[in-house]
Amino acid sequence: MMIRYASYFIAALLPLLLFRWFVPASVGEIDFWLLWLLAMIVVSLPVVYAEVALAYRSVDAPLAGMQKLTREADASPVWRSFGWLAALVSIVIAALVISGASTGILSALTELNSVPDVPSFALAAGLIVITVLLSLLGVAPLPIGLGLMVVGLLMGLTNGLPTIDFAMTGINLSEWARAVALALVSVGAGTGLYWFGQNLVTKQVITANTHDEQKRDTREYRATKSVLPIWILQLCVGVVVLLLSGMAVPPIGQLLYWGGVLFVASYLLHYSTQQLAHKFGLMISLIATFVLALVLVVAVPTTWLVGLLVIVSTVAVLLLSIFAGWQMKISHLRKSLNFGNEAFYNLWRVAIRLVVPLALLLALIGWVMQWLS
Repeated sequence: MMIRYASYFIAALLPLLLFRWFVPASVGEIDFWLLWLLAMIVVSLPVVYAEVALAYRSVDAPLAGMQKLTREADASPVWRSFGWLAALVSIVIAALVISGASTGILSALTELNSVPDVPSFALAAGLIVITVLLSLLGVAPLPIGLGLMVVGLLMGLTNGLPTIDFAMTGINLSEWARAVALALVSVGAGTGLYWFGQNLVTKQVITANTHDEQKRDTREYRATKSVLPIWILQLCVGVVVLLLSGMAVPPIGQLLYWGGVLFVASYLLHYSTQQLAHKFGLMISLIATFVLALVLVVAVPTTWLVGLLVIVSTVAVLLLSIFAGWQMKISHLRKSLNFGNEAFYNLWRVAIRLVVPLALLLALIGWVMQWLS
């Protein structure tokens, strides 16, 4: 039962996890949030449609599914690298939020005068071990993580909402780059998480149904029924996170919040382990995920993790958009999306083939300009 709602938990949790790394210094920049809304519409929405459609077509997880789809489309094996990049993106996100949790827990314990006499890297390594162990529980940690995070934030509301001064500022490529990155990571585009969740649900349906019932389900299936609730939920949570930006949370609330973050990060590691297990087996994949996450958390500075996440997620989404837009057969995607109106399909196809790649390339240029400056 929990599998059916995993995508909705992820949709609600990703903005809570990642907004703090990409919002501007002044959260009241109206133009930035308008750019973010634009990126959510023209970049994230078409990509989530593509993920759900490819999941339905392949009836498998991203890594294994891309192998089927490339053979079906007679496309180069290079497109299968999306599956590997998707697993890497989830590990980088987990490492980033665990690193933030380590810093946040130390800060909260300092306020409580209970700082443990251990180096910060040792605490981070311990959190990685805990998170990897929790990843063995699969989907179960998601509602627990969401509950802890919400309770922690509610404790901060006792001090009242922060005051935000909204104003228009100048628009440039660097601002567009941050808006696109925020739209991608808050939606989870490029991670394959919705592909993974949709695949689990689809497998349950196919296993339970007879051949005639499968035909009826295919006629009744609409990608929009899966995509729009997820996308709207992310918009709503994004607005809530914006209003809560800068809110002072008491130490106990911080500990609850960061504890919830660890539960959510465990699902990200569970997902990456499941992807790698397709090639290497479960035990080797679990060890590889643990080692990579440990190295990223202990040895890589947080600012570098943010840059790594931007690059890998952007490349992953670019691969997915080009494959879905230019390599897949038109008839296959039309059936997988099953739009009620042909105009909607044509609009999505223009977006995934032209708008998304162009927007991503402009965002990469903006990031390069920002890093060079």
